[in-house]
Amino acid sequence: MSAFRPRLATPLLALLVAAPALAFDLQAHRGGRGLAPENTLAAFAQAAALGVDTLELDIGLSADGVVVVSHDTSLNPDHTRDAQGQWLAAKGPTIRSLTLAELQRYDVGRIRAESDYGKQFTRQQAADGQRIPTLAALFEQVRATPGSKLRFNIETKVDPTLPDETASPDAITDALLAEIERAGMAGRVTIQSFDWRTLARVGQRAPQIPRAYLSSGRTLADPRWTMGLELASHGGSAPQLLKAAAGPSTAPLTWSPAYRDLTQAQVQEAHKLGLLVLPWTVNARADMARLLDLGVDGIITDYPDVLRELMRERGMPLPNGTEAVK
Repeated sequence: MSAFRPRLATPLLALLVAAPALAFDLQAHRGGRGLAPENTLAAFAQAAALGVDTLELDIGLSADGVVVVSHDTSLNPDHTRDAQGQWLAAKGPTIRSLTLAELQRYDVGRIRAESDYGKQFTRQQAADGQRIPTLAALFEQVRATPGSKLRFNIETKVDPTLPDETASPDAITDALLAEIERAGMAGRVTIQSFDWRTLARVGQRAPQIPRAYLSSGRTLADPRWTMGLELASHGGSAPQLLKAAAGPSTAPLTWSPAYRDLTQAQVQEAHKLGLLVLPWTVNARADMARLLDLGVDGIITDYPDVLRELMRERGMPLPNGTEAVK
């Protein structure tokens, strides 16, 4: 696949304006994996029907350069069956080593119930026959949904500690940007990553697209994830570190931290720096309530139905559901 080359003078990018920030952003993590098989078209359709603001998803690059929707850099035996319907006995091949045609021989429409992973998501309803989708197919599915205003929060799955697991950060980011441009979806997309190198690439090549800087205690402590920047050099403040990494930006910037240790002071600091705060992956109602009380700008959850109900009880506006795409 040829490298993505932004054409900033073309009408598409010249007219591109980031969508205004939502009052509150309800995001379905991996399409709402608590309810349907993660990162599948079935999950995204169900989330759209339920009513969410944003579909959160992950992407990788196949051996033949196709942007595919997958959280794992290798086929996951906890939710992957082969062409004969047998569960993978162990971790499968990497996404980057298989062509799209080879990837789509596998069924990812059911969780292995007896696995530790499966035991976490007992409400998940199977959708046998689901394949690892392309990002293009997801864009088309949403485009075909009448009245849909769904946005996409797309994570580049790159690990600087395991460089051989995936294509390079530049290759993945360029392929993603090219797919977004092809689909005309730039005004509905945020790009997120734990590996902040990919976000720097977005800022250079498509600065109008909003960026979300994912973090955890582990990634903040390891400069390989933060473009070589040290947390201690920024007063131990993740929002300050993010601002230094991002530099000047005309597009919205989001800090997406692990939620457990998020404090009121951190939310306030981030807001003073002009950052949105959108923690991941919040599944317990009590945690959702605490974060709403802190004034976060959105929540990423495996259970969008639980978050919707809590929002309803608080009198918060709810995103409209749509008819699921068959």
